[in-house]
Amino acid sequence: MEQKQTQEKRYEEKVIRILSEDIEGGMKVYPGLAKIKGVSWSVSNAVCKKLNMDKNRKIGSLTQEEIKKISEFIKNPKIPEYLLNRRKDFSTGEDKHLVGSDLELQKDFDIKRLKKIKSYKGIRHGAGLPVRGQRTRGNFRKNRRKGAGIKKKSKKK
Repeated sequence: MEQKQTQEKRYEEKVIRILSEDIEGGMKVYPGLAKIKGVSWSVSNAVCKKLNMDKNRKIGSLTQEEIKKISEFIKNPKIPEYLLNRRKDFSTGEDKHLVGSDLELQKDFDIKRLKKIKSYKGIRHGAGLPVRGQRTRGNFRKNRRKGAGIKKKSKKK
């Protein structure tokens, strides 16, 4: 019993780095992988299933080989195409899965392209307004911060 508690404490103290994302050692594998930008819960589940890993295992207990295997699989996943986050890429037309900084860069390039061609979505991005058809009468209002320079009424003595 004492040995199990010392092992758990050791895992909690570790911080594991997978694909430039720090994950606490005390977390389980399934939610820990979902912390990585570009890895959803469903992709995390698929990684655990394909690599025959226990989802409830602590991330701190993974060996270097297992971490390497996980990162390689996430970079080039062999999962159904509906789980990928970049299907029918605009430039190449292929299905990809982007993770981390690659995902952020691609998102920025997509927004810049929309602005450049002056599409409706691009114009809305440029103006800082909602892009996906939300109503703007009540929400997305500018200058709603607390008024500067308004003094509270002082009490008379």
